[in-house]
Amino acid sequence: MPSSTQRLPLQTGRATLSDVAREADVSLATVDRVLNKRTGVHARSIAQVHQAVERLNYRPDPAAARLARPHPHRVSFVLPSGNNTFIEMLREQIAGSSGWMEDHRVSAQTHHVDVFEPQRLARRILALRGHCDTAVVMALDHPLVQSAIDKLASHGVGVITLVSDVPKSQRQHFVGIDNVAAGRTAGTLVGRFSGGLRGDVKGDVGVIVGSLSLRDHAERSLGFSQVMAAEYPGLRVLPPIEGKDDPKLARQLSARLLTAHPKLVALYSVGAGNPGISATLKASGRAGKIVFVGHELTPAARADLLDGTMAAVINQDAGHEIRSALRLAIARLTREPVHADQERIRIDIYLKDNLP
Repeated sequence: MPSSTQRLPLQTGRATLSDVAREADVSLATVDRVLNKRTGVHARSIAQVHQAVERLNYRPDPAAARLARPHPHRVSFVLPSGNNTFIEMLREQIAGSSGWMEDHRVSAQTHHVDVFEPQRLARRILALRGHCDTAVVMALDHPLVQSAIDKLASHGVGVITLVSDVPKSQRQHFVGIDNVAAGRTAGTLVGRFSGGLRGDVKGDVGVIVGSLSLRDHAERSLGFSQVMAAEYPGLRVLPPIEGKDDPKLARQLSARLLTAHPKLVALYSVGAGNPGISATLKASGRAGKIVFVGHELTPAARADLLDGTMAAVINQDAGHEIRSALRLAIARLTREPVHADQERIRIDIYLKDNLP
């Protein structure tokens, strides 16, 4: 008989949890507790399990993990309320993923809340406790929201931030573009389309954000200002004004900019509300004369690119983001490895000449 320190060679095939328990000389329940990072396990047992996992090259079986669950993995999406077209595109992608979710034993619900109101958003997040296994939240970077995410995570709910991050929270993953890089990209586009490389072009550049409390908007504004200050000093970036992603408010704000700043040469829309800005430019007769750069390739943005109202659109793929969020939610359940390259959301630049 082999001694307690000798192990019989593993049979060919994929290692199982039982193999890990036998190799580590612990119970199957202990292996489960260690791999799921639950408390109450002796440090020596934890080390033995991790060593056995490494020796056996143990990899979780995703199909077995899904089948072992007594109920589908419940995912709750928390998205902004209102008529934001990009949010509607995210909702459509959630609905379009129903077949994939059924195959992977996932159920999903979508909740809508005014994300510009931190108290409401925090309450909505806290209300998910006991009703989902993973929460995918498009969130405001605010102390109340961070606290709500942390409390939800402390009760065993995985939290994934979507589009806009809360990096100091206990969220599991962030799914979205590098927003500082996106803002820098917008700066280069505005500067070049405005003729700023020549150095003799001077003028004002307006910036309309949804809210600087949204981390994606704050980071885009930062990246934009960095490039404009360093590379296009002749173009003066005006202080950002908040439009709450509301087309009506964006229309009013952009009209005020045109009136107050006759030397306005460009407009950068950091968030949503682009149809309102487009309407202002067309009504003033300055569509195509003022460089207008914004985000998200919505149907309205596509039309504005084609008729010359918009010079360029910086896009993030809504479908990729929803699929990535769902894959990450499942990976937490099955302990599958996360492939960073697969989950990285690209920054796409669209002109009228390369529309898909």
